[in-house]
Amino acid sequence: MRRGVKTAFVGGVFVLVAGGVGFAGYEMLGGDSDGAGLGGADAAPLNASGSGEVTAEEVERTSRDFLAAWARGDADAAGTLTDDPAAAAEALRGFRETGHVENAVVTPGAASGATVPYTVKATISFEGHEKELAYASELTVVRGKSSGRALVDWRPAVLHPKLIEGATLRTGEAKRGSIQALDREGRELTAEKYPSLAPVLDTLRTRYADGAAGEPGVETWIEPADADAPNRTLLTLAKGKTKKVQTTLDADVQAAAERAVKKYDRASVVAVRPSTGEISAVANSPAGGFNVAMEGAQAPGSTMKVVTAAMMLEHGLVGGPTSPVECPKEVTWSGTTFHNNKNFSIANGTFRDSFRRSCNTFFMKALGPLNAKGVEDTALSQTARKYFGLGGVWSIGIVSTDAGIPVSKGPETAASYIGQGKVTMNALSVASLSATVKNGAFRQPVIVPRAMIKGELTTAQPLPGNMAATLRSVMGAAATDGTAAKAMSAVSGDKGAKTGSAEVDGQSDSNSWFTGYADDLAAGSVVQSGGYGSGPAGDVVASVLNAR
Repeated sequence: MRRGVKTAFVGGVFVLVAGGVGFAGYEMLGGDSDGAGLGGADAAPLNASGSGEVTAEEVERTSRDFLAAWARGDADAAGTLTDDPAAAAEALRGFRETGHVENAVVTPGAASGATVPYTVKATISFEGHEKELAYASELTVVRGKSSGRALVDWRPAVLHPKLIEGATLRTGEAKRGSIQALDREGRELTAEKYPSLAPVLDTLRTRYADGAAGEPGVETWIEPADADAPNRTLLTLAKGKTKKVQTTLDADVQAAAERAVKKYDRASVVAVRPSTGEISAVANSPAGGFNVAMEGAQAPGSTMKVVTAAMMLEHGLVGGPTSPVECPKEVTWSGTTFHNNKNFSIANGTFRDSFRRSCNTFFMKALGPLNAKGVEDTALSQTARKYFGLGGVWSIGIVSTDAGIPVSKGPETAASYIGQGKVTMNALSVASLSATVKNGAFRQPVIVPRAMIKGELTTAQPLPGNMAATLRSVMGAAATDGTAAKAMSAVSGDKGAKTGSAEVDGQSDSNSWFTGYADDLAAGSVVQSGGYGSGPAGDVVASVLNAR
């Protein structure tokens, strides 16, 4: 930044004004600025005796001074403007030194309360290789607990949104060869075209790039604190030797999955081919971060009733779709009363009726006869493992979190029958539910050819003939004349589905869950705070199934 350039705050956006021409942003880590007017000696002093919420003036001044100190490369000064000076200063120095960031410009936007967003455009330069890195981040100004000063709430994501605690931005020779990931038909899969695949491709590279010897590439990456976790590549400045890695993904289904989840702030979906267990798509919103679709662990709500129904069939509590059953408006178990949605009940109903309308009390009434056998606390987990492979260790080819269906007691057992309590699953798990029912047997999901996976795959017993036929019948009823009918109305073919909504502590709205199949494609989705499964999650699954 040249001498004589002054700062101003215009319309909520910081600008630089020189000779009547406006330049948005602060030049960072370069130029010949002495910092005059930018958090230097003439910066407005911070209020050391403040109290209460930070004011708009404090947000403007603190963010301006912090960004200016960062801009001129004064890590210590910038650190003192945060609530963790030592950590901030160290991270700021590392951003420049290990990240090899040069000639960057930060452009602040209008504050929203105490939060100030900004964009960064920087040049990464390493041994003759250069490339631009552009991204958006934000900072939040808070009141210091002991000092009372307005300070930046320090976290690594202030520097880059993908930085987490202990992670480091680095530029240098890549530690592994590059990969070219291919879909099932040989089409290239890139994070640029399919943003949700960024963490998937990073893991594939970590596991399968061996043998790509030769000239190493030059990259900028985020190195996590966990040595076993994959690096997150941000930029490739120079390509090294590339190895082709085959996957089971389908580029067309993947594209549909990306579009479907993008409609929601926090959504995940996985698609699986029932006949083989091959994963056709995985997508998350927001894209490129934590792979919630495969690594998440949350209560799946009434999608779990697919397993509970199988348990009831296994123990002879129902005989088939037309078996007469009870669906009262409430059931009490171990002193806790459970209700149906809006306290509905079904008089003279059948198994199919209770499943398609997702009657909670019908499934919980299994507790009595199972208690007489002494298995009410263990039956669900046993059926889940025996026929659906849930509870086993899945080796799918990348990192994933296995479903948890533990033995429980009392009210937690009742809650587990409808997918609450201690039961945890993710989009991959619930997609596999539908895939197993459609195929009549569990095929452990994989994202690379089975020959590439080290270790044994989880297996399970085929569904008995009557169990498979009955589950397909009741899931078909849910998809055509039940809670899933609206979402599945535009889906053709041999289809079935189950909706779910799961209450989460601290959330005003339930998570929306949905699992369904059509012909040889199954999918599972969760939309955080999406409400009923018949809504957002159902729309996501239907969009993916229509891409088959």
